Amino acid sequence: MHGGRTDHARRGRCAGLRPTRSAFPPRLNLAVPKGVLMIKPMLTAAALTAALTTVGSPATAAAPMPTASPFCQSGKTVRFAEITWESGQFITEVMRHILEKGYGCKTRAVPGSSTITETALANGDLEVWAEEWEGLYDVTNKAVKDGKATLVGKVLGGGAFEGWFVPDYVVKGDAKRGIKPMAPGLKSVYDLPKYKALFKDEENPRKSQLFGCISGWACQKTNWGKLRAYKLNDFVQFNPGSQAALDASVASAYKRGEPILFYYWGPTSLLGKYNFIQLEDPKYNKACYDLVRENSPKSCPSGSPVTTLRVNLNTAFMKQAPVLTGFFERTQFTLPQLQGMLARMIDERMKPDAAAREYLKKYPDTWTKWVPAEVATKVQASLK
Repeated sequence: MHGGRTDHARRGRCAGLRPTRSAFPPRLNLAVPKGVLMIKPMLTAAALTAALTTVGSPATAAAPMPTASPFCQSGKTVRFAEITWESGQFITEVMRHILEKGYGCKTRAVPGSSTITETALANGDLEVWAEEWEGLYDVTNKAVKDGKATLVGKVLGGGAFEGWFVPDYVVKGDAKRGIKPMAPGLKSVYDLPKYKALFKDEENPRKSQLFGCISGWACQKTNWGKLRAYKLNDFVQFNPGSQAALDASVASAYKRGEPILFYYWGPTSLLGKYNFIQLEDPKYNKACYDLVRENSPKSCPSGSPVTTLRVNLNTAFMKQAPVLTGFFERTQFTLPQLQGMLARMIDERMKPDAAAREYLKKYPDTWTKWVPAEVATKVQASLK
């Protein structure tokens, strides 16, 4: 993620790993087929039936979405990867709730690092990875190429993003808090040398600090590659051990009104809760970005691409469960709704499954489009 959100490079299958918990429209085309309204009154019932059959009756032209899954009716469990970041955890729980309460499925979430669970999905030990950053995982790229995994749908309208951020008061100030602008001309990564004194590394005062990607994620290498490509030789990257540590450092600086330069990505609760400014990157250049991701000595300037978030399905499961595949294909969140719910998770210390229930209660106009009316009715009944 986020330059490739890859956990520590542990590999292996995760069959048998302890789950965290047990199982808990296309719209109908009702228009009269083209040509039928022009049938003359003298047509017999038989002729009319033949005409409808030839043209395509509403029932055959746009059949209702199926409401039952033979995969689930057989008693099989849909195994999800327990994703290690908050948006992935939240999306997973929304999907699980709909599958359990709407389609009558048994589900469970299986823990493990990204590499382990992606490998497990390719091997058939998991069925679903709910928030896949397309193209960023080598394990999944190979599984898709080999036909073992299939990416479907677009989980987030507009896609996901990443980059370097500063609190808005660093650039604009905050009169209510008595904070004057510290770097009024800071707009681009290329403006950073002019303001390097603001971001001094306390442990190495001769350098300035980018509070960077979580240690072990692929974006760690990407950030080093960008520092090299942008010739920001006076900056170093500090890599926290977890997202919680990164969030705590950024939130602490924000509350104290202090300057901080940090790497982050969206959708996330942090970006939904506070006001930040993303620094402008050079235009995305695939050839350069490929070098940046490897921190190559030949790295050339490139911003990160907007990444499509997909649902990663085991291909064999997808073929066995076309009804559920259709649901995954239709699932799509909006950025304001998603970041708003993620912010609530943090502010109210809500667990992902509780946040999923709140989302389903609050935004039926969004999620009921993903499922047939009968399924939606069952899900809504479960929320009372």
